[in-house]
Amino acid sequence: MLRRCLGVTASIAGAIALTGCHTLESSFDVHGPAANQISHLETFMTVMFIVISAIMWLLFAYAFYRRRGDLTEHAPIDAGGGEMWIAVGGLAIPLVVLSILFVWGLDLLRAFPIHGMHGDSNHHTMAHSMKPDILIVGHQWWWEIHYLDDDHSKEVTTANELHLPVGQPVNIRLETRDVMHSFWVPQLHGKVDLIPGQPNYVRLEASEPGEYQGQCAEYCGAEHARMRILAIAQPPDEYEAWLNAQRRPGAEPATDAAKAGRQIFLAGPCSMCHTVRGTPAGGSVAPDLTHIGSRQMIAANYYKNNDAWLEAWITHAQSLKPEAEMPDLTHFTGEQLADLVAYLRQLQ
Repeated sequence: MLRRCLGVTASIAGAIALTGCHTLESSFDVHGPAANQISHLETFMTVMFIVISAIMWLLFAYAFYRRRGDLTEHAPIDAGGGEMWIAVGGLAIPLVVLSILFVWGLDLLRAFPIHGMHGDSNHHTMAHSMKPDILIVGHQWWWEIHYLDDDHSKEVTTANELHLPVGQPVNIRLETRDVMHSFWVPQLHGKVDLIPGQPNYVRLEASEPGEYQGQCAEYCGAEHARMRILAIAQPPDEYEAWLNAQRRPGAEPATDAAKAGRQIFLAGPCSMCHTVRGTPAGGSVAPDLTHIGSRQMIAANYYKNNDAWLEAWITHAQSLKPEAEMPDLTHFTGEQLADLVAYLRQLQ
């Protein structure tokens, strides 16, 4: 029986391990200095959990097979004894393990600037001394991303797709416009909360080029699970080229379909909520669409950015993401919808 239980446990553990190897958001698959520091604590916690769990199961098995018979063969329950097991297993070992985790965790918190640069005890000074390179604002349920610059004319606003230069630390200010959210890209850093009225900070650095999945890690409403973010780390020269391209206004449509689509966009409800720089569309309650065609995904990185999904999102957003602020727009004819999508797709 014991052998069978251990076999089942080993099978489950193996399945979990194999699943972890293929996940896109594993905090053990680190690609940045902050995530690397955090992974050491995670590894220690995981090893301690496995060791303590194994010891506990062995003790349970020993007690189960050792304590055979009835009360006539054993001392009464109130006979005493066993205090040493309680003192060591119930007090001393947990106290030592939890103390190590507590001190280690505090050291990690001190190493990462959350309210500003570490090393200054004054909260207000800390917040102001950490000059942000990027501002990320959490909404229900998408991410608004501002690339800041001393020259405001060079600032860029995008959504849901965060670009970073490889090997360079990037200071990010985190805010929320509604409820509490939590920013988390596991392969680059730990979780940082977005608290109403309280800006927080995180310093991201990617050690190598790649795409890293992230998500909101604080339940924030019905579509919390579909509030994802994609971090794309690029070599510095590619990052600068991307940023310069994003600074340009929306592309002028070249085809008849795209030209017709622009008129539909500007004349309809789209322009009331969205911005396309270089056009009269200046809505600020929904994602900036100036370069929507260059993004890999839509709907906070939940659906691929192609003609089919874009048409589906425009017409039936409430089916794809219920309770999102994007309404169903079912009044377009088939030709109008195709023209509108043609315009949006060429906004590279």
